[in-house]
Amino acid sequence: MLTSTPRSFPHTGHVYDVAVIGAGLAGSELAWHLAQAGQDVLLVTQSLDSVGNLFHPTVQEEFPAGSLMQMSLEKSLPDRSLWVFHRNVKQTLELTPGIHLLQSCVTGLAHNDLFHLSTWEGPERLARKVVLAVGSFLDARLTIGQITEESGRLSEIAYGFLHQDLLDKGFEFSEVTQQSPETGEAVPYTVTFQTLSTSELEGFQLKRMPGLHALGRCVAGDHTYQSVTRDAMTLAEVLK
Repeated sequence: MLTSTPRSFPHTGHVYDVAVIGAGLAGSELAWHLAQAGQDVLLVTQSLDSVGNLFHPTVQEEFPAGSLMQMSLEKSLPDRSLWVFHRNVKQTLELTPGIHLLQSCVTGLAHNDLFHLSTWEGPERLARKVVLAVGSFLDARLTIGQITEESGRLSEIAYGFLHQDLLDKGFEFSEVTQQSPETGEAVPYTVTFQTLSTSELEGFQLKRMPGLHALGRCVAGDHTYQSVTRDAMTLAEVLK
């Protein structure tokens, strides 16, 4: 049974087993499975209000059996409300021992014996392994009509500094442009963002930096809500 008692009390200098950057579907799913396996996990998101958010006002998909997302969806029945789904995902993460859900913005990575995560707020975060699950937010540009802003989704700022830090380290990227799905409740928009080139990866591992992994829409390829959830469950088995 889940309790509200954390396994550790994080502080400056605390070393996590795994730091997951991004708390969308992929990052949230991965963090939950790792914590269930006894890992001490830092889950970083720019906004706690967007944890597990999808595009549509109702959750229309089914997710893999045994996933956090499917469990959260079943709790949101019968109306499949996106808000209820988001609330269930966030509540489960907050009550899972071993997860520190942190609202912050990672601007860069350094690695020696540990990973050092720089943040806009100043304090570094330390981890033995890091997973990039930042979706469509690497150097993202969102366009509505004639207006373009630095966002990965409506009202959610892009990871420009993190992208530049990875570029400076030699990582190669491909540019992708995607149209937001029609929801009937929002003005259509497009997002152009960077994805890590497939040549950078061996499975989920980024070859240039041992211990650094990536999954989801920040990696080149075709992705669905179901596929990124399944990939997160697979990567959790690799990192346990």
